[in-house]
Amino acid sequence: MITFLQGQLIEAIPTQVTVDVHGVGYEALIPLSSYSKLPTTGQAVKLLTHLVVREDAHMLYGFMTAAERELFRLLINTVSGIGPKIALNVLSGMSVTAFRGAVANGDVKSLSQISGVGRKTAERIVVELKDKIGAAGAWEAISAQRALSPEEQKANDAVLALMALGFKQVEAQESVGKMLNLVGMQATVEDLVRACLKKGA
Repeated sequence: MITFLQGQLIEAIPTQVTVDVHGVGYEALIPLSSYSKLPTTGQAVKLLTHLVVREDAHMLYGFMTAAERELFRLLINTVSGIGPKIALNVLSGMSVTAFRGAVANGDVKSLSQISGVGRKTAERIVVELKDKIGAAGAWEAISAQRALSPEEQKANDAVLALMALGFKQVEAQESVGKMLNLVGMQATVEDLVRACLKKGA
């Protein structure tokens, strides 16, 4: 399994890149969301990857962030009828945060506007991913709509982490709020989450 490529960016177009890793050129298909984050050609780059092995080809897919790769894998491994090509279209048509919010809110209309995703596929995405994305996706999408201060971002990240661990949104918010009052803003996200888990709040 090739998990990442680290080398020199040789060529980049909106749908694919070529990375030179110690004299070997690797071609990877990418979404637009990753293309916009690439350095200029000739610069060093680290590309997270996912390898798909088919009878007729080995296809390498590249991503600039872990969140993009995670969503790509979630789509191709969970939603019936979605392969790598449509999963790339989803990432190219919508940010990860917006996608998570659309699924959490059952926004079939927004999802069906992505190239290659019709209404039936959008409905299937919502049904099959809603439990996996859930309330954390909606909370993340709402938070992204407004600019957060560093302190608010820290609290927000702690709330999302607790929700991922099974807390309900209201419980997570209350718990993080209490811990911030106790330990202060110098605490890291990890400190806050650990403190909340210890208290069992």
